[in-house]
Amino acid sequence: MREEETKRSSQGSKFFKKRWVYPAIYIASAAIILTGVLWFQNGGDDAGNQLDYNATDVPGKKYNDQEAIEVNRAMENFVMPVMKPDEVVIQKEFYDNDSQAEKQEAALVFYNNQYHPNTGIDITTKDGEAFDILAALSGTVTDVKEDSLLGNVIEIEHDKGIVTQYSSVTDFKVKVGDQVDQGQAIAKAGKSMFNEEAGVHVHFEIRKDSVPVNPLEFFNKPLSALQEFKGEDNSEAADDSGKSEDGGSSEEEAGTEETTPGEETGTDSGTSGDTEEGDAADTEEGTDKKETDDKKDTESDSSAS
Repeated sequence: MREEETKRSSQGSKFFKKRWVYPAIYIASAAIILTGVLWFQNGGDDAGNQLDYNATDVPGKKYNDQEAIEVNRAMENFVMPVMKPDEVVIQKEFYDNDSQAEKQEAALVFYNNQYHPNTGIDITTKDGEAFDILAALSGTVTDVKEDSLLGNVIEIEHDKGIVTQYSSVTDFKVKVGDQVDQGQAIAKAGKSMFNEEAGVHVHFEIRKDSVPVNPLEFFNKPLSALQEFKGEDNSEAADDSGKSEDGGSSEEEAGTEETTPGEETGTDSGTSGDTEEGDAADTEEGTDKKETDDKKDTESDSSAS
């Protein structure tokens, strides 16, 4: 018995004397400890997430007051609402109050014997053929309506107060409430009575708080650029420009021209009046001087006598 025990102990001691035994023990121990730590951390994260979800349901918490915006939508840039931007042309640009007179004139739409400022851009193809209209940015369809004057309208909301409008379209491919992705086909280009000169086209607008902005200034820019944009309301200036083209300003200018000659006439009359008064004063002064000289001559003659 003692020999067997001695033999076993000698074998055990020989086993622990091998070089790889202790490193293997250390590695196994470290693996067990690391596994336990990772398991504890993952379990803690799950518990924390559950607590967070429950916390948002507690009355009085204001974590979800603002509408969430999809991450991919916030990272998207506004793009032309067409598949091949290089193959289209802009038939009429946006009417900008700060642009040169020639550009402003080119951005007017003639309808019903009046000129109207263009509140978007009109896009056509070089050959005048119909083409697919794509969503310029991901969003929610808020309006789809038939309109004989504008040639049907689709409106997509991308953020609170920020929408894109697509007019002069046919063959609707979306309906109100649909979630659309950027580049998704929503309709085909058509015609409108408002801008018959453009032929087959799409009238594209970008609006912030119901105020149109120049789409050309926001293409290839993110939604945040428009969120931070603070522009002026162009509606009043647009009305004024329309009046100037349909004769309102011309009448005012004519009135101004008529008034100006009158004012000049009044000025001339005032000047001539002053001249006449001056001449009269000089005449009276000369008469008084002559009488004084005659009196002196009479007195001199009397003294001499």
